[in-house]
Amino acid sequence: MKNVIIGFLGTQLDMGKKRRWKPTPSLTIHDHFEVDRLELLHDHKFNRLAHQVKREIEELSPATEVLLHRMDLDDPWDFQEVYGKLFDFARDYGFDEDREQYHVHLTTGTHVAQICWFLLTESRHIPARLIQTGPPGPNEKTPKLDVIDLDLSRYNALQQRFDQLSREYSDQLKGGIETRNAHYNALIDRIELIASNSDEPILLLGETGTGKTELAERIYNLKLDRRRVKGRLVHLNCATLNGPDAMATLFGQRRSYLGQAGSERSGLLREADGGLLFLDEIDQLGWNEQSILLHTIETGRFYPLGSDHEITSRFQVIAGANRDLHALAAAGQFRPDLLARLNTWRFRLPALRERREDIEANLIFELARSERALGTQVGFNADAHEVYLKFAGNPATQWPGNFRDFSGSVKRLCTLAPRGRITRAMVEDEIADLQSGWNAAKSDSEFTVVQQVMGEAASEVDPFDLVQLARVIETCRNSPSLKAFRAKFESAGFP
Repeated sequence: MKNVIIGFLGTQLDMGKKRRWKPTPSLTIHDHFEVDRLELLHDHKFNRLAHQVKREIEELSPATEVLLHRMDLDDPWDFQEVYGKLFDFARDYGFDEDREQYHVHLTTGTHVAQICWFLLTESRHIPARLIQTGPPGPNEKTPKLDVIDLDLSRYNALQQRFDQLSREYSDQLKGGIETRNAHYNALIDRIELIASNSDEPILLLGETGTGKTELAERIYNLKLDRRRVKGRLVHLNCATLNGPDAMATLFGQRRSYLGQAGSERSGLLREADGGLLFLDEIDQLGWNEQSILLHTIETGRFYPLGSDHEITSRFQVIAGANRDLHALAAAGQFRPDLLARLNTWRFRLPALRERREDIEANLIFELARSERALGTQVGFNADAHEVYLKFAGNPATQWPGNFRDFSGSVKRLCTLAPRGRITRAMVEDEIADLQSGWNAAKSDSEFTVVQQVMGEAASEVDPFDLVQLARVIETCRNSPSLKAFRAKFESAGFP
């Protein structure tokens, strides 16, 4: 790999006034440390010195490429200015860690610059090691070059900048929506901290439509910004992994397995190498697939179908589930060892009915999204807006599909709005359609639950009793023990 050094021009030391030792040129004269490229930052006032140092390096080490970057600083001792400009430099720089190894030279520049360099490398905005050079000792001919560390505990003035950056990442995870729910905001702040500092699996739990897929995508983008991943995001819906192609889809397949041209498949696990694998609806994954997946997550190796050789694939994991995995494990439907591996960081996303104070902010977000999709401006009439918010925030409105139902409702209103205005009559019709659909789905789901137990006899059950019986069956299924069932049974108000 190529060695690349980034550092400031030494406006005093690189003139050679101290023991005629110049720290920047000295970087290139170490036999054990070859410099392929030097990125030299300098102020316009020292343009002449920068070109002089460049010529000296080219004479000392013709193989070293020297690139000059102009960075003007009004006050090189101002933390905010120095950190801000170095932060922008890091963001615009195209780091390629697969081909190049980066180093930051701390000897030149002010102490403020040294501190800022350290902070940027510690947070991996600059994926580099820190090096420091020094003049040769009394009995030495070669200047010093050492990897160093700094104690920055006393520089707390920069904490505000990090707090601001953390808030920006949290806003990114929330999709830019101004949420008011304290529990959800605390949950997002914790996820931001974990995603920025840990590569361990993250388990997202919650009802359908609570935003697990969108959050997984935002976590991936955050990890990408923080340079914790460099590969792609692979989204796998485990509910679709069934039938004869399931194993090939997940683990890949060699042509020799079927003997037909064009039957080769790389597999989703291999495509996730270096990136992030999102296992959506992992509670629907088959037992055999669970076992092999656990081995792959722990070792990073697996066998494609028809292959005698293991494939290596290292990836991070986010898993999403609608059902209680602990209850499934207790019932023998989910592997406890896989659950233990995925359960390092577990977060339950609240349902929309638990975040009613965020409905108005999400309505604004959905309106803006619909406007972008339709290419026209859309808005509520005042009375329509009041009616819709009153319905959406009513405790009797359960939103069984959560944000998926909510988003679909707003999209329908926007699409059908004459001249871009949503009227009260349209809102009332939409509310009636939502309630009708929810009631029909609830009735069908209750009958399905009872039918799974009673078979054809379910059709003879009284509709009122059907509701009660379905609740009893669901409570029983979701209880890991008889004691837990009794507790749920009594708390639900059953006689």
